[in-house]
Amino acid sequence: MASFTGLDELQEQALLTASIVAFLTLVYHKGGKALAWLVTNHRWIVVILFMMPLSLLVNFVFAMNNRYNFWYAHYFGTGFDEHKRRVKKVQDAILKWTAGDQATKLCSSRPGWATMSLRVGNYKATSTKIPVTHLCNVVKLDAENMTVFVEPMVTMGQITHTLNHLGFTLPVLPELDDLTVGGLCCGVGVETSSHKYGLFTHNVVAFEIVTAEGETKRCTATENAELFRAIPWSHGTLGFLVGAELKIIKAKPWVRVEYEPIRDKEQAIKACAEAFDDTSVDFVEALVYSTNDWVLMKGHMVDAPEPGKVNAIGNYWKPWFFTHVQKFLDTGNAVEFIPLRDYYHRHTRSLFWEIQDIVTFGNHPIFRYLLGWAMPPNISIMKRLQTEELRKLYELHHVVQDMLIPVSTLSAGMTSMDKEFDVYPIWICPMRIFKEDAGFLHPTKSGEEMFVDVGVYGVPGCGTGRPGQTDFVASPSCRRCEDFVRDAEGFQMLYADMYQTREEFREMFDHTLLDKMRAQSAMTRKAFPEVYDKVCKSART
Repeated sequence: MASFTGLDELQEQALLTASIVAFLTLVYHKGGKALAWLVTNHRWIVVILFMMPLSLLVNFVFAMNNRYNFWYAHYFGTGFDEHKRRVKKVQDAILKWTAGDQATKLCSSRPGWATMSLRVGNYKATSTKIPVTHLCNVVKLDAENMTVFVEPMVTMGQITHTLNHLGFTLPVLPELDDLTVGGLCCGVGVETSSHKYGLFTHNVVAFEIVTAEGETKRCTATENAELFRAIPWSHGTLGFLVGAELKIIKAKPWVRVEYEPIRDKEQAIKACAEAFDDTSVDFVEALVYSTNDWVLMKGHMVDAPEPGKVNAIGNYWKPWFFTHVQKFLDTGNAVEFIPLRDYYHRHTRSLFWEIQDIVTFGNHPIFRYLLGWAMPPNISIMKRLQTEELRKLYELHHVVQDMLIPVSTLSAGMTSMDKEFDVYPIWICPMRIFKEDAGFLHPTKSGEEMFVDVGVYGVPGCGTGRPGQTDFVASPSCRRCEDFVRDAEGFQMLYADMYQTREEFREMFDHTLLDKMRAQSAMTRKAFPEVYDKVCKSART
């Protein structure tokens, strides 16, 4: 029988090789001033000539590795044996640290530039790195119990490729291909089905972690139950996630999407609130193009499309999804049928709308037909080639924030976002945060469960046509927004810049259970920092 021992290392080597090639090609870190200037001032040239080819190489190797791993595990049934071998690599590294002087904290070996966050965690430079990037496999699909067991580096793109053609999906499947299960479990994940199913972590059956003592623990609602509830939002401060058992549900191959343009803010918010409460709808979201220009979208999974209404939005020559949706403000209500996987990853090719600030002509029909197949460039490679000048520009003149606020405060929240950022489009995605299972999240005083993710990504001032020319100043503007969210009893996604003080952070998030779990083990407190120390501005610059 064949063995795939070493294929996980192949994935590590592929990313490392691509990084070395990129580094040697663009040696702007050490004296390549001209190339650094090019990266900073004409990034589209670097994206097209270097990042896109490298992205294709890395993505191809990843795809082949992932498909082979799943095929082997699925048909030969040895997935858990190989999984245990990979987990032992994590345990051995932790025990080596334990046997040493333990002078440093522990962190994952995944480089900061390899994550989906725009920021690179500088705390990693002074920590002992524990190998986790080899944990990138779909281990077992259990159709009888309707679960799938995966390792933390498995991506959403990998999940849809694995499950959709078998007729399954996750209840909540966040939209960008490169988001990982580990990040969505230890952080947060939402999608347009979250109004029914809650957050990504509400659909986890079991976590498997390796503790600071090197012990493997399985955590469920009945086994290590408090630890099970504490892991979401813990950001790796309780141990290293090495596996997760996820619920799956039956899927249909098409999504019937209804587009409803609304040109009045309060009317749109009312229509959104009604749609959010309708659990017969499989998917619901809204895109906001100005204060009073909204498009509400409701989706239902169906078996077959209606003739003449098919839109395979995932095809590379298709317009970016957010530009496609915007046209309905002029043409009126419409219905389309989108293939399920295309729907899930509808924002991937344009990274919502962030790519338009890097390749301004990327949505032009000529570019789409000639080079659209190579989009988007790999986010990790883009971050790896980021110059210090470009990083500062992004920090000072670019906003990437997701604020989770009760739906009853959406009108005031939109006013606050408009005042502080004036960034459009804005993504509106509802989610239930079940008060009996809040964990790190404070239940609201009113017991409200329906929240909405207000996603703000772009250059301040673009709503008024004056990008970069507003009164936006990163720190005070973001702090005022954080103050609003905290007063509204909402929450901030922690992948982005966060300017709160430690005291304000503890007011926003309920540390009671997390503190209790950390207090039970002196080794845990010694090995891992608090969440704040991993996500605050000084740690993520």
